[in-house]
Amino acid sequence: MLLSIALALATATTSFDVSGVHVILRQNDANNVVAANLYLLGGSRQITDANAGIEPILLDVSERGTQRYPKNALRRAMSLLGSEIVVAPSADWTMFGIRSSTEVFDSTWSIFADRVMHPKLAKSEIDLVKAQYLSGISQRRDDPDALADYLADSITYVGHPYSVSVVGNEKSIQAVDSAALREYLRTQFVTSRMLLVIVGNVDRAHIERLVNQSIGQLPRGSYKWTAPPRILDAPTAVVIERRQLPTNYILGYYSGPLASGEDYQALRVATSVLTGRMFAEIRTRQNLTYDVHAPFVDRAATTGGLYVSTASPDTTLKLMHAAIVDLQQGMLDPMGLKQLEEQFITEYFLDNETNAAQADFLARSQLYEGDYREADRFVDELKSVTPEAVQRVARKYMKGFRFAYVGDPSKVDPRTISLF
Repeated sequence: MLLSIALALATATTSFDVSGVHVILRQNDANNVVAANLYLLGGSRQITDANAGIEPILLDVSERGTQRYPKNALRRAMSLLGSEIVVAPSADWTMFGIRSSTEVFDSTWSIFADRVMHPKLAKSEIDLVKAQYLSGISQRRDDPDALADYLADSITYVGHPYSVSVVGNEKSIQAVDSAALREYLRTQFVTSRMLLVIVGNVDRAHIERLVNQSIGQLPRGSYKWTAPPRILDAPTAVVIERRQLPTNYILGYYSGPLASGEDYQALRVATSVLTGRMFAEIRTRQNLTYDVHAPFVDRAATTGGLYVSTASPDTTLKLMHAAIVDLQQGMLDPMGLKQLEEQFITEYFLDNETNAAQADFLARSQLYEGDYREADRFVDELKSVTPEAVQRVARKYMKGFRFAYVGDPSKVDPRTISLF
C-alpha cells in the first residue's frame, strides 16, 4: 500500500529551471497542503568563524519587516493565512520553507519572497535576534545533552568545513550588523545557490509564474554545489567536561562514507542493527540507561556514533564496545536482516508522509546523489544491503571514535575509552 502510493507520487515529480532557480516539483493532490523548501546551498562552507550565523540571523530578522510588509502587518497577515515560514540552518544548507494550504499559497509566497529579497534589517530588530542567538549559545552549557553534542562536534570535525557552526559563536554573532547583513544579502542570495523543492497540489505553470515574478529576479551568481570532503579519520580521543550530575553523558562519532558512496545505505543499516542490540542488552537486560543508541548523522559527509546517558559509564562503554565487536566479527542472519530492512522501509514511508518531509528527501537525493530520482530507488538500495555488507562497513568505519564526556571522569577508566 505505502509502496504503491510512493510510486504514484514518483511519476508526478519533475525537475526544471526557472530564471536560474533549480526547481523540483512533486505534484501531490492527496491533500491541500503545500510545502515549499528553498535550500540556500553551502551551509558551513559559505561562512567562516568570523561571520558564522549570519545567514539564519538574516532570515530570522526578515520576519520583523520587509519592504512590502512592515513587522506588524507581516505577522498579522501570517496569522490570518494560517501559514508558517520556517528557518532551518544545517551543515550543508539553510532551508527556508513554507507550510501552507493550497488556497493561501500565493499570498504566503508573496511574504516569503519579500523576506528573501527585501528585508528591512532594522538595527533594533537585528539586536533582538542577536540577543536570542547569544542566549541560546550561553544556555548550551546548562544542558548536558546539548553540551555533549557541542563538544563532540568540536572534536570530530577538526580540519573539516563542518567545524564552522552555522548558528555562529559569541564573537561572530556580536559582529553582525546591518551593513554585514546587507552585503551578505547582495552577494550570497543568488539563484545559483538556490534549490527550490515543492510538494503539493500545484502545477508547474503556477510555480514558474511565482518564481519569475520574485526570486527569479535575483542575480545569477556563480555558485556550484559540490560535495564536501569526507570527515578525516583520526585516532580515538575524548574531551571531558567535569560535572557533578546524577548521570553521565557520552557521545562519540567516527567518520562515515560520503552520502554518494556505495557504503552509505549499508552503514545506515549497520547503525540501526547496533542500536537494537545495545538497547536490548544495556537498557532492557541490564537496566543501565534510559537512552542508548547509535546515531547516523545524515549529511553529505556522514558520521556514525554512539550515545548513552548512564550512572555506570565504564560498564556501559564496555558493553557498547562488545556490541560493536560482535557486529564486526559475526554475520547477521539473512532473514533477520530482511525483517529489519522491511521495518526500516515502513518507518521511512511513515516518516515521509508529510509533504515537507518528501521535499527534504528529494533535496537530499538531488544534492547527495546527484539525481532527485534516487529518492525513488531508496527501497531497492536498502533491500540490496547484505549481511556481508553490514559486517564490512562495521569493520571499516566503526573505529577512531571521538568522544565527548560530560559528568564524573573518575567513573570511567581511560583504557575503556581506548578500546574504541
